[in-house]
Amino acid sequence: MKRILLLILSIVFTFSILSCGGKFSSDKQIVKVGFAGESDYQIWNPIVDKLAGEGITVELVSFSDYTIPNQALNDGEIDLNAFQHYAYFNDEVSNKGYKLTAIADTYISAMNIYSTNITDVKQVKNGDKIAIPNDPSNGGRALKVLQAAGLIKVKPEAGDTPSVSDIIENPLNLEIVEMDAGAIYGILPDVACAVINGNYAIDFGLNPGSDYIFKDDPSIYSGKSFVNLIAARTKDKDNELYKKVVETYQSEIVEKVYNENFKGSYLPTWK
Repeated sequence: MKRILLLILSIVFTFSILSCGGKFSSDKQIVKVGFAGESDYQIWNPIVDKLAGEGITVELVSFSDYTIPNQALNDGEIDLNAFQHYAYFNDEVSNKGYKLTAIADTYISAMNIYSTNITDVKQVKNGDKIAIPNDPSNGGRALKVLQAAGLIKVKPEAGDTPSVSDIIENPLNLEIVEMDAGAIYGILPDVACAVINGNYAIDFGLNPGSDYIFKDDPSIYSGKSFVNLIAARTKDKDNELYKKVVETYQSEIVEKVYNENFKGSYLPTWK
């Protein structure tokens, strides 16, 4: 009778561990991370490998549509996402009522100045043409880059998205040519220089890490509008496991991927 009682207690204790402690521990060590497109596997695969060695399983979920990752995170289908900058994130949270919080900064996509006619921005001369994207977001960034290069000055109150009308100093009487971001590379021979998005630079065979005549830098911008981020549900923003994922992301293994796989087009913003 005593042996039977001990056996029953043993079974109950084991079941208690499996249903409570064991299950909790297992669940806690799995993190589902969502992003957009396929290229970010290059960033996250080293993170997966690193954390696997520490008993943490990171499951990667790629979305083809930018409108889905925030909804999936809000609905609990994934635990973190990493695909957007603050401008997009803040708009989504404000307009859709998502209970999400940014828990880490990742990178800013470089918008460098390139040229086939000159080798230094100091060679830009009076009356030269400079091409920039014609959409408000990228065009504003381009003007900030031109300002950092010492070519123009824009109204401080315009923030990180000034327009051409916000230029207050143009000592070389430069002609700012606004056009579709994807078409700028094609007119490089016809302008002194141009500000080109990192993805288009790579698509057209430029190396954002070396082919520029002026390099973009996160310090150019007054705010975080164009800084990409990792987001979590607000209720989980202090989750220790997610902090471990962030710590691994913000490390040399990811910076190496930025430099080698993305040719320096991603500039780390956590340093």
